[in-house]
Amino acid sequence: MPLGIAILITAVLAGGLGLLIGGLIGRGRATMAPADSRLENDLSQRLTQREAELAQTREQLSQSKTALATAQANQAAAEKILAEQKQLHEQTLREAKIAQEKALADLRDAFKALSAEALKQSAPEFLRLAEERFGKFQETAKGDLAQRQEAIKGLVEPLKQQLETYQKNLQQNSAAQSSALGEVKKHLETLAQSNQSLAQETQQFRLVLHSNQARGKWGEETLRRVVEAAGMSAHCDFTEQTATGENRPDLVVKLPGDRFIIVDAKVPDFDFLNALESAEPVKRAEALAAHATKLKATIKALADRDYPRQFPNALDYVVLFLPAESLFSAALEGDHDLIIWAAEKRILLATPASLIALLRSVSVSWQQHAQTENAQKIAEAAGELFTRVVKFTEHFGKIRDGLEKANSAFNDAVGSYERMVKPSGERIQKLGGPTAGKELEDIQPLDATLRLPPSP
Repeated sequence: MPLGIAILITAVLAGGLGLLIGGLIGRGRATMAPADSRLENDLSQRLTQREAELAQTREQLSQSKTALATAQANQAAAEKILAEQKQLHEQTLREAKIAQEKALADLRDAFKALSAEALKQSAPEFLRLAEERFGKFQETAKGDLAQRQEAIKGLVEPLKQQLETYQKNLQQNSAAQSSALGEVKKHLETLAQSNQSLAQETQQFRLVLHSNQARGKWGEETLRRVVEAAGMSAHCDFTEQTATGENRPDLVVKLPGDRFIIVDAKVPDFDFLNALESAEPVKRAEALAAHATKLKATIKALADRDYPRQFPNALDYVVLFLPAESLFSAALEGDHDLIIWAAEKRILLATPASLIALLRSVSVSWQQHAQTENAQKIAEAAGELFTRVVKFTEHFGKIRDGLEKANSAFNDAVGSYERMVKPSGERIQKLGGPTAGKELEDIQPLDATLRLPPSP
């Protein structure tokens, strides 16, 4: 509510209150007794006080009206000043914008003049620097190419040496295999001759080999000759007279992988030979059966020795060597199941021919073992070769990336020369500038593409 209206309402209420009190006093005087004179005086004093307050309120109301009028006048003046300041500010902004646009136009004109003058003065120097940079870049590229060629040569040389070593090893292996086949053929011929000589010597030994000691010596010597005929080395591939406790095998043949073949030579008596000459079939069959029985007893005694348990790396089967083919054939004629019975006892019967074949197989296995080791070494060399080839191709990739970057940088420089430098130089020539009679070169970009390696 405005202050003037509030003061006016207060004055009206005070006036009404005064009239009401006056009426009450007049009415009271007509009816009031003398005893109520004090009340009248009291009311009169209060009325006087109220009138004084009403006068003061009226004065305050007058002052408030005066202040309100002054405030309204000040507000109108302020609004007028604000409008004038706003108009002045807008005019100042328009003038500042016009001045700024004029300054920018002047600055552009001055910059164009300065840039044209600077380009006119620096174009020859820029061309000279560009030629020097291109020359240095070409020299650097030539030096880097020479270094890369040396690096490639250093990588290829070990590969060439390894390939030569690999070829030599293959030639040596081929020569060794051919030599081994020739030796096998030679030993087979020797084996045929040995069979003939053994057949002849059997008759001579019949009279000599009657004692156990003589037969044992003969068996050991025959075993030695068979080993020599098989081409086995006495100090590398087998060991004779290996003693283990009370038992003593005649031969321990080494196998690749630290395995052994145990060979024991046994020579039964030759009593059955006399019966073989008899014309009576019964006596001959009995003599052959007795010979087979004695050989079975020898096999059982050899099996009871349990050589595989004494030699942990030995094969499960023990070879029983009979130094004459006739001893084996006669025993087999006396007992057709002798071979199967011996196999059940983990005993293999061998004659000179079959033992030579067995020892030759061992010799070939040693050769194959050596070739396997060479193959492993070749595989390792091939793996190392592959690793180096991979590294070599990585260097090629880096060289390709470098050449592509150099090609791209050169083409970018040529493009910049065609767009920015050459037009300025031509403009200078047209204007008759100091060109000293020289012409701008027409530099062409490189469009050669590098050859990609074949896909794997």
